[in-house]
Amino acid sequence: MYGLLALGLSLSWGLLRLVNLSHFALAFFAAYLTYELGTTYHVAPWWSAAMVVPAMFLIGLAQHWLFDKFKVNELASLLITFSFAVILEVAIQLYWTADYRRFETPYSTLSIKAGPFYIPVLELVLCLVAGVLAWGTWQWLRKTYVGKALRASAEDADIAAAYGVDYRKLALPDFRHGCRLRRRRRHLHRADRHPGASADLDMARRGVRRRHHRPAGQSAGALAAGMLVGASESIAMAITEPGLAPVVSFSMLIVILLWDPEWL
Repeated sequence: MYGLLALGLSLSWGLLRLVNLSHFALAFFAAYLTYELGTTYHVAPWWSAAMVVPAMFLIGLAQHWLFDKFKVNELASLLITFSFAVILEVAIQLYWTADYRRFETPYSTLSIKAGPFYIPVLELVLCLVAGVLAWGTWQWLRKTYVGKALRASAEDADIAAAYGVDYRKLALPDFRHGCRLRRRRRHLHRADRHPGASADLDMARRGVRRRHHRPAGQSAGALAAGMLVGASESIAMAITEPGLAPVVSFSMLIVILLWDPEWL
């Protein structure tokens, strides 16, 4: 889950130079919509996805259109999207409150036994889908003309333009791809569980710290870093006090950034 959040943010930040902190608030908003459709109207998560994904896609597309129209820079995009995230969080709390909520489904407790371990099926499916999406994104960025052109524009827009790359025309296809990653992750994010409304800003902090600034195209690194930090938090909560989990994850972040691996 963390890896896919980082991967979606990596596309908008690394390639479009826009820091979209509302990425996380919209992810939780879509999760709450899925929860509402499932608990109130008894709509299955996959049918909810068919309705919520297009709606979130249009919201994301409208955001980028406004950024492009008003030529918003990185700092301004950070402030604007952070403000939007706060407003959306307040709206979520007003409607759904900050209480813990769980969307019960017949498959929410399914697990696979592997020796002494029990692997939750939903988490396993999410991990596999995350790997496929990261691999697909990596192939798209490195093998297609659009991907190569976007990476070239991210590295040096002027030189790319000199070779005939139209950055403005390429930006929207990339943003749509980032939106798709975010929406798919959203509906796989524990289709049976939804944390408190204030969790989106905590998720934002975690996602931002996973997006260490790198040349465009490091999709596998973003996914691996997110999975590594998420695993460290889970292990810390299992063997120590839950309150120590952020200390462990931030320590892991510091080690990774000091190590500065090329794959990240």
